[in-house]
Amino acid sequence: MWRHANVPVTPQEVVPMSSPAAAPPAPASLKRIVAASLIGTTIEWYDFFLYGSAAALVFNKLFFPDSDPLVGTLLSFLTYAVGFAARPLGALVFGHYGDRLGRKKLLVLSLLLMGGATFAIGLLPTHATVGAAAPVLLTVLRLVQGFALGGEWGGAVLLVSEHGDARRRGFWASWPQTGAPAGQLLATGVLSLLTAVLSDAAFGSWGWRIPFLLSGVLVVVGLWIRLSVDESPVFKQALAQAEARKAGRDGVAEKLPLVSVLRHHWRDVLIAMGARMAENISYYVITAFILVYATTSAGVSKQTALNSVLIASAVHFAVIPAWGALSDRVGRRPVYLLGAVGVGLWMFPFFSLVDTGGFGNLVLAVTVGLVLHGAMYAPQAAFFSEMFATRMRYSGASIGAQFASVAAGAPAPLIATALLSDYDSSTPIALYVIAAAVLTVVAVGVAKETRHRDLADEPDAEPEPAAPSPAADARTV
Repeated sequence: MWRHANVPVTPQEVVPMSSPAAAPPAPASLKRIVAASLIGTTIEWYDFFLYGSAAALVFNKLFFPDSDPLVGTLLSFLTYAVGFAARPLGALVFGHYGDRLGRKKLLVLSLLLMGGATFAIGLLPTHATVGAAAPVLLTVLRLVQGFALGGEWGGAVLLVSEHGDARRRGFWASWPQTGAPAGQLLATGVLSLLTAVLSDAAFGSWGWRIPFLLSGVLVVVGLWIRLSVDESPVFKQALAQAEARKAGRDGVAEKLPLVSVLRHHWRDVLIAMGARMAENISYYVITAFILVYATTSAGVSKQTALNSVLIASAVHFAVIPAWGALSDRVGRRPVYLLGAVGVGLWMFPFFSLVDTGGFGNLVLAVTVGLVLHGAMYAPQAAFFSEMFATRMRYSGASIGAQFASVAAGAPAPLIATALLSDYDSSTPIALYVIAAAVLTVVAVGVAKETRHRDLADEPDAEPEPAAPSPAADARTV
């Protein structure tokens, strides 16, 4: 079995157990697990993206009315970025307890936090009512959203990855990833419908609250489904092995998951962070910043811009499982590299198409961009899961993914908006995304292929100093 070469394991420390990977779950059971992860990630991304769309369309007027319109948009996106700043903290906290207590409990908590914060945003007074307290309250609730999402992603993809058939792990693990376009589709669809049926005055007065309040209903549905699934069998096995090792060492406790990650997986964390750069930055430029660029520079209406993202998100949802399945056949790295290179090459044609102001060209620009983004996003779940050992996998995958979001997705709309304000041109924005693509190509290029790794393997033991066993470096193919 595959093991990390830098983590020695002696035969005496391995507790004989049958590998869950040897007996894949029944298709009905696996589909229920996938559904539980998908509905949860859809709701959480709906909540998160709803804020982003509202930040681009109305929050600048409702919470920052004294500012210049573009400055107000910048301030609105700043509160948007605050949510990303809280995601690493969520990754640390949820990762720690998810590796100690299990994936399921933490996923339920993350859903409650995210849904509660989003529902509360729908009840917030605006600047016209309470003055400066309004943006402060908005920022606090955005922090809660970010904290919850920082813990959601890792748990959702691990629950599927650790339950699923190893031969099709890329395909099954890509389904929780479709929660992002599904959430975007739902958030954009609700906003698009409201802007179509309500006047600008009605939408700005009370209509914008409806999508946030709907989150309360969605959370109830998500909890009902998420509570019905079992804990990951791979985690249960790892927990039993850890307890046996602890008992065999006179009660010596395991090291903290974070310590183990930084000791044994620091290189994988850096690779994951680099891999996220192009994926994260391109996504928020294509879906969030485009609402600003298309309406201010290309003269496109809000409705037209929202509809283009709506259509493209539907295509994005459909192609992610296909990219995931392809990664099972050719490997995670080739598919990921294709997406990174493709997004970089697409940026100049992307803005050229948007600049025409035509609806068809706008849909084409966003759709192609999101299809290429999907080539990175689809294999990411399996790729990151396969990098880390079970008892530090929640921490490792979450830290690698969410710490990168602070440097990538968080400032992306801010940087893009500032570049547009300073240069009045899309060229610097395109170069910004291309630079991120280069970083991702380098990171994924130096990574090892993980497609054949066995998640039931247990390379995360914390042994006494000893020479590694001859089988420590063995691999399965």
